[in-house]
Amino acid sequence: MATAPLGRKIRVLVVDDSALMRQLLTDLLSHDPAIQVVGAAPDPYAAVEKIKRLAPDVLTLDVEMPRMDGLTFLDKLMRAHPMPVLMVSSLTRRGAETTLRALELGAVDFVAKPTIDLKSGTLDLAGEIVAKVKAAARARVKVKPHAASAAPAAPVASLRGEALIRSTHKVIAIGASTGGTEALREVLEAMPCDAPGIVIVQHMPARFTESFAQRLDGLCQIRVHEAKDGDHVLPGHALIAPGDFHMSLQRSGATYAVRVTSGDPVNRHRPSVDVLFDSCAHYLGGNAVAAILTGMGADGARGLLAMRNAGARTVAQDEASCVVFGMPKEAIALGGAECVEPLDRIAATLLRMAASDGFVLGQRSVSPGGAAA
Repeated sequence: MATAPLGRKIRVLVVDDSALMRQLLTDLLSHDPAIQVVGAAPDPYAAVEKIKRLAPDVLTLDVEMPRMDGLTFLDKLMRAHPMPVLMVSSLTRRGAETTLRALELGAVDFVAKPTIDLKSGTLDLAGEIVAKVKAAARARVKVKPHAASAAPAAPVASLRGEALIRSTHKVIAIGASTGGTEALREVLEAMPCDAPGIVIVQHMPARFTESFAQRLDGLCQIRVHEAKDGDHVLPGHALIAPGDFHMSLQRSGATYAVRVTSGDPVNRHRPSVDVLFDSCAHYLGGNAVAAILTGMGADGARGLLAMRNAGARTVAQDEASCVVFGMPKEAIALGGAECVEPLDRIAATLLRMAASDGFVLGQRSVSPGGAAA
């Protein structure tokens, strides 16, 4: 659901108990001609009144506030008045865990508040904050179910017989950004314990990916870890690129392992989906299956096309189920997506592709009839 009609400014309400942070966010957002800060509130109680009176398109919300914490307020807000929310969180382990809970409750995205020199650090993030507010204004916000009625995705049936044999040499690569934490949770919860090895890039800063991986590990049948350099890609395991590091694939004897490196950002991101997908195209060819999920921008679109050209099977999440239809849209436009599926069918599609009847010849997927796929 797009909240800001075309042709008018995005109306933003800033909610933060820090007067300095309220002023910093107001000033940097107001500098963009497409954004209008319509008000600021020091706590959720004041925010409720201003939401009713000012009808903002996007809320920026501090995680830790007096009188009512950000999570409690967000939970109430998303049930009574769903709207795009951008969380402002701290770069700490506790901040990461709280932020992941906020995304689960329905927040569109988050920005990490600098821990040193708040003023200059926030100004350095101006471009990111503005971009995320604009993405939030275009995001689809769904009413969150009550906890008692919310159920995890039912796992896809385990692979059996020939399908299991065919999938043991396959690797599933997934890229995601805005809205991706919950999308990945849904996909990975549906993976059976004998799923092919999975490698993932989710745009996320350092310190957050470890908490994210641990959260998923506790929810899924497969094991989920934050990747370390040299980790092998194993069936029944998923490796998530650590924040602020690129992750790529390399051949390691008869198996595959990941490289975790620094290097310059690619498409303004580190980790970058394109870095992962390009390495999969080079080293895996037809042994790869890939999905590009919800997210703003175009990171991963070119890499998905490279994978498809190398013989990989590829899928993109459809517009209706995306929080932000950016990365999948660009991948589809380039021709990198073999098919387009809603989020609740992505896991089954990936497993079906991994267990397909084609066999691998070099780096091209070849069908039983001999034609290159």
